[in-house]
This record gives sequence, C-alpha cells and structure tokens, in this order.
Amino acid sequence: AKMQKYLLYNAVEPEELPTLRELSTMEICKIWSGMSRHIYKQLLQKRAVEIGVGTFAVLPGHASVKEGKVLPVERPMFILSKPLKMFYNLECDETTIPETPVVQPDFEEIAEYTHFRHEIVEQCVQETLLCFAGALRDNKEVEFSFR
Repeated sequence: AKMQKYLLYNAVEPEELPTLRELSTMEICKIWSGMSRHIYKQLLQKRAVEIGVGTFAVLPGHASVKEGKVLPVERPMFILSKPLKMFYNLECDETTIPETPVVQPDFEEIAEYTHFRHEIVEQCVQETLLCFAGALRDNKEVEFSFR
C-alpha cells in the first residue's frame, strides 16, 4: 500500500513537499548519498531494497569477454514496480528478481550515518520519490544518479 501514494492523478503541489522545501540541495544530496550507501550495503549482503516506486536488486547476467567467452556476472539494477509501470504506461523490460530477501530501507541507520533525524531522512526520501512520480506523470525526463 506504500506504493499507492506514488500513483498520482494530479500534479504534485509544493505543500506536499514540506521537507524538501526546508532542506538545501546539499542536505538532500547528503541524505540520498546515505541512502545510496545503505542500499549498496544491503545489495552486498544479497538483499534487495524496496523503496516504494521500485526495488534495487542484484541480478545475474553475462559479460562477453574475448574469444567469444561469456562470464557470469552480477549487476545491480533498479526495477520499477509493476503497478507504477502500468499506471504511467511505461515500457520497461520485464525483470524478475531472483529469490532474494527484500527489505525496506532502515531510515534509523541512514539517519545515524548522515546525522539527520530519522523522520527528516524518511520524509526527504518519500518527498523526492513523490517528485519522481510527478515527473513520470507529466512525462518529464528524470535523471537520478547513484554512485
């Protein structure tokens, strides 16, 4: 049900983003950098992380090396949630996450690392995802870069 709030019928209004309006760009980046580090740690421990609009997971793949040899590799990927894809009419490849435990982000831990209150971290993340959903709704280009 957490994902429901990202299925937007209307544009995102500024009053729906109180935390983002209070934080500086630097602070928002710091929180997301903490989030990114947290997700990375979970992936290393063979866990997938569900963040409302989709899931970060490590998927098996293949890399071609010289002489036509193929190496099995694992690559981190972000898989958009199915209801979100359908709702916004997005075309993405069907991706199934292999048998992996799926966890929610631990906002307490991210807060400790970033020195923000955990409510601030959680709200910052949720409001950013709301903006992301708003951009999907309005067919805007979205660039989300993670280290």
